[in-house]
Amino acid sequence: MSESVSITSGIASRYAAALFELTAEAGEIDVLDDDIAGVRAVLAAGDDFRTLINSPIYSREEMAAAAAAIAERIGLSGLTRNTLALMASKRRLFALPAMLDALEALLDERRGVVSAEIVAAHALSEDELATLKDTLRGAVGKDVRFDVRVDETLIGGVSARLGSKLVDATVKTRLSNLKNALREVG
Repeated sequence: MSESVSITSGIASRYAAALFELTAEAGEIDVLDDDIAGVRAVLAAGDDFRTLINSPIYSREEMAAAAAAIAERIGLSGLTRNTLALMASKRRLFALPAMLDALEALLDERRGVVSAEIVAAHALSEDELATLKDTLRGAVGKDVRFDVRVDETLIGGVSARLGSKLVDATVKTRLSNLKNALREVG
């Protein structure tokens, strides 16, 4: 892990833990889901905010003004709004995406939910997603929240990553394993 990634994740996890604890103490933990979704939507909507949080040319005041405007526009809760303002004043907005990830992980842990990353060769139907969710729930004994990504280079099949465990049932991997086995024989 590079040093800058480690520093960013450290900063992000501290802000996430503080926000999580404060909202839990205030009994407002349920608003965090909406706050996270709102900030992620702004980050995904365009490059302007992402450029602002990652660029060193903007002043603390400009960052704080932008964070306040966005917080107002998407209706963030007071604690999340204050956290963004603090991050802007300390020039720590670059850690915002990682902070959202850390905050989601804390929420998932509290709810007993496991995150999984699913990569499929084609878009999965609702029935396939439901079957996959039930299978994963049975395997880990917890509710599963997953993000599905399509990668057509897999040819067919699905791979699932739950934490450090990877289950790869893709045609691409099977062909690669077969190729390696044939090389060993000949």
